[in-house]
Amino acid sequence: MTTGPKKRKQAPRGTVRVDECNGSLRLVWSYGGRRYFFSLGLNDSPYHRKLAQDKALEIQQDISVGKFDSTLDKYRTSQEKGLAAVEAITVIKPVTLSQLWEDYLQAKLATGKVSPKTIDSHYRATTAHIERCHPIDGLKDPVAFRMKLLQVTTLGSARNTLMQLAAAVDWGLQYDRIPAQKNHFRVMYREIPTPKAPPVIAFTPEEMENIIQAFKTHQGKGMNYQYYAPFVEFLLRSGCRTCEAIGLRWRSITPDCSKIHFHESIVEVSGKLIPRNETKTDEDRWLACPSKLRQLLQSIRPETPIPEALVFPSPKGGAIGLSNFNDRAWKVILTQLGIYEKDGRKMTLYSTRRTWITAQAVQGNSSSRIAAWAGNSAEVIESRYMDKLKLQNLMPNDV
Repeated sequence: MTTGPKKRKQAPRGTVRVDECNGSLRLVWSYGGRRYFFSLGLNDSPYHRKLAQDKALEIQQDISVGKFDSTLDKYRTSQEKGLAAVEAITVIKPVTLSQLWEDYLQAKLATGKVSPKTIDSHYRATTAHIERCHPIDGLKDPVAFRMKLLQVTTLGSARNTLMQLAAAVDWGLQYDRIPAQKNHFRVMYREIPTPKAPPVIAFTPEEMENIIQAFKTHQGKGMNYQYYAPFVEFLLRSGCRTCEAIGLRWRSITPDCSKIHFHESIVEVSGKLIPRNETKTDEDRWLACPSKLRQLLQSIRPETPIPEALVFPSPKGGAIGLSNFNDRAWKVILTQLGIYEKDGRKMTLYSTRRTWITAQAVQGNSSSRIAAWAGNSAEVIESRYMDKLKLQNLMPNDV
């Protein structure tokens, strides 16, 4: 039985590693901003591996005590000199923290595993913080960078920024974008305590129905938000992500509206709407529609729907712009109802998902079952979406 090639165990950064290239052994290491490849002129065998390890140890010891010979002559035997072993030295050009961060983001995007929306929303703060700390370069003076960072943002935001930068430096070291060095950011962010997440706040069942009714009956001057009533009701009764509702097409709903297939979305990145052939967690799922959700879809379903058509288009026929809707229709309606802020927190459109998840938990559904419906893990469902205060009011059954 043949097996695939074994994955090479990665040596700790800053060490001299024995590597195989086209059947021959060589040593690979970084030092002083340069990447060294030292060919030994030996084929790969157990005995030669032992010789290579000894040579690697010799070079490593010289580096540690400051006696490293950058010409490499010290490490060649007379036999190796006779074979004219070839070495390649790659100079690693100095980069700033800002340049490294931009390269890191581009590499993340290139993998196809991170959405443009995540880059825009999750990493934008780190980009802004690097700019606010200018002209301090965090790679040259990480301590001064941290001090400046703590002056321009909150403790929790500083911790998150340092954590993101630690990942960027790890990436830079792994792919030789920066000279070998200690990743100070990894130590720094761990020194800052993790901020306690604010409690999840959901709408009550009464508030939920009031929101739906308010959209259905809205009569505004110059702007009528009745058009969006089905969209808002769908979010409250399905618990899906807003990007999934915006990108939902009739082809993803069974003809009798009994099931919905969530497998694509439309995300908003810097004001631009970008279709994605996947959900946020890259896992498609089916949701069986309870009666009220099914009735809603049946009431708006065209007699012969176009499969590619959006279920909830904007008044102009395109996709709904989430930021614009949130700042106008949603804010206006909830302000009129007096629930745009609850317990000091703004209730965004994403609160519809928290409300649905909390309602399912109150009705006795397990976290794992809700997670399957919502497209997330049970741990995330419990930590980020459930309104614990509402769950605390539940009474256990008699035993």
